[in-house]
Amino acid sequence: METLRVGVIGLGRMGQRHCRVLSNLRRAELAGVCDVSTCLGERTASQYGVPYFAQVADLLRAVDAVSLVTPTDTHLALATHCLEQGVHVLVEKPLAETAARAEQLAQVAEASGRQVQVGHIERFNPAYIELKYVLERATVLAVNVRRLSAYAASNSDVDVILDLMIHDFDLVLDLLGRTPESIAAMGLSATGQAVDHAVVQLSYKGGPLVSLTASRVTEQKVRSIEVTCVDAYVECDLLNKTIEVHRCTIGEYLNHNHKDVKYRQESIVERLQVPAQEPLFLELQSFVDSIIDDKPVTVSAADGLRAVQVAEAACQLTSQHLVDFGLSRDRHGAMPVQALAAAQ
Repeated sequence: METLRVGVIGLGRMGQRHCRVLSNLRRAELAGVCDVSTCLGERTASQYGVPYFAQVADLLRAVDAVSLVTPTDTHLALATHCLEQGVHVLVEKPLAETAARAEQLAQVAEASGRQVQVGHIERFNPAYIELKYVLERATVLAVNVRRLSAYAASNSDVDVILDLMIHDFDLVLDLLGRTPESIAAMGLSATGQAVDHAVVQLSYKGGPLVSLTASRVTEQKVRSIEVTCVDAYVECDLLNKTIEVHRCTIGEYLNHNHKDVKYRQESIVERLQVPAQEPLFLELQSFVDSIIDDKPVTVSAADGLRAVQVAEAACQLTSQHLVDFGLSRDRHGAMPVQALAAAQ
């Protein structure tokens, strides 16, 4: 069996997780790590018994593929460099910090002839995978997505859309297979630094209705997708990895002892069995297999571009029509997203 040599660039919290999974992955070998911090790099290299490379160029000569787990504003330059050296790349989400730079990286990826996968990890959440099976033959009327967190657990350097909601843009685009025609959005800032709570609506001709909420000022952590279909209501909990399908039964009349006649209508609740699998393990295994087996990646650079385009449009709306906490301004707007259709 062929073994793929994989390196990790960027050894922060997420980079450490990549190292852990890659060191135990089937058909892969953790072949080296790279970070601007020599201390962190050498400590991680010692932990996994692999070489530490202070320079990216040196790491690239020792690997076939890399996990790029660095700040978003470095993705374009670093991923381009890796691809120019013939190395396959998994780049953490978002693909880039702006739609323009994401488009540039997607073009480089397309021309490189190498595999480029974007780290939208929720695509590999077992609950989401099962949800797609449930909805294969369903007529979807409405989708409501919520991603809520406490402020202390979030990245306060960017607004909540790029921090959290971009996960759900990718999921909705994948689930529906279409780009929205327009976006409406509202946001508020509780800290005075960035948008902390956002509500976004995606408009599709002929439906479904799609609403997304992301917040980092809630005390409860929520990761949910609720789907209303013609004959069912589906609740998907991405955090606890559960799915419940509510279906309506045919009503019936009851006649107890030929006395009072009553009407009863009940719902059937199906609780699906969701496999207990780690999303990051599935994501990295998929990346490795796509390279060795020469098959398309699950989340392409084009997919990552579309998510950034929707996120950027939503960010523009929330920044232009922001509710400042404690002030009276409360405005909202909508804008067309013609650029998204062109990206399909």
